[in-house]
Amino acid sequence: MMDVFETIEKRKSIRKYLKRPLDHETLLRLLKAIQLSPSARNRQPWQFIVVIDDDLKRKLAYAAMNQMFIADAGAIFVACGEKQRSGKWYLVDVAIACQQMILLATSLGLGTCWIGAFSAEAVEKLLEIPNDLETIALIAVGYTDQSPKRRHRKSIESFAHLNKYGTPFKEV
Repeated sequence: MMDVFETIEKRKSIRKYLKRPLDHETLLRLLKAIQLSPSARNRQPWQFIVVIDDDLKRKLAYAAMNQMFIADAGAIFVACGEKQRSGKWYLVDVAIACQQMILLATSLGLGTCWIGAFSAEAVEKLLEIPNDLETIALIAVGYTDQSPKRRHRKSIESFAHLNKYGTPFKEV
């Protein structure tokens, strides 16, 4: 397994997967990363649906604005938030849980893609998600069939400030 910084450096959005299932143990480890995620007041305001059925993955791909590559992933994690449980923090809490799972997946040699473009109504109907939950993201997870190049990143000086806004944090 990689160290944390190496994992962060290696993580990329993958949009091409081998049609290969993820075993139960791997799925359980990914769920354990979610379970161990921090949340405001330890409310853990999340519910995750792990979709491994090929027909359901294909239907989710259609609901995700026809992003058909996600149907090839070994699993699609559908992240839902419990707004009533955590108030304004539920979105952040669910995002942290997703990122924690994504980093573990990367360290295990898997690829992931955070899908934000989807019809929540279609996903919720398809997966019978109750009205008190909000579908926040779909996360495709699987064995990669590509190795995309690293995309351009902002310089640290362009977004980090020292002591007050406007004083750039210098890299040297």
